[in-house]
Amino acid sequence: MQCTYCGDERSKVIDSRDSGEGIRRRRECLECGRRYTTMERVQTRSIMVVKQDGRREEFNRDKLLASLGTACAKRPMPTGTVAKSADEIEAKLVELGRAEVRSEAIGELVMDRLRGMDRVAYIRYASVYRDFKDIEDFTAEVDALRSPPPAKASPQLSFLDDEPPPPRPRRGRRSARRQPQTAS
Repeated sequence: MQCTYCGDERSKVIDSRDSGEGIRRRRECLECGRRYTTMERVQTRSIMVVKQDGRREEFNRDKLLASLGTACAKRPMPTGTVAKSADEIEAKLVELGRAEVRSEAIGELVMDRLRGMDRVAYIRYASVYRDFKDIEDFTAEVDALRSPPPAKASPQLSFLDDEPPPPRPRRGRRSARRQPQTAS
């Protein structure tokens, strides 16, 4: 580990803690004496990414973070949103259980995530990922983003329906009156 202040590689670990996504270590540089924090992530399994031209390379989380960071640059997002999104995308890839994943699948996961996070970041990423050729491609994507997604049929009833539910029949003594019986 290099010191983030002076660049020296000699340090000692002062504290280690398990934080959901890895091990957080507090270190002290032996050269300048300043302290810094590092995160260690356990690599469970390597995933190979199959590029469009057929090349294969190991999944690189830093590339994913960089592309998300570029798309989300100067956007009003809470701190850690980009890193959390990268973690969730990577977790989804591991969850697939495949040794190889096509780069297009990763791109679609990123676009789905960005569509829900920030529309400007989504358009930035889509313009590069989908390789817009002209303004019409760009306009079509913006128009598709503006239109609401098709409604999915839900088996559950919504509490926020526009129409009130039909009145229910009253139950009680009045509705349950017995008719007098005649003797035959």
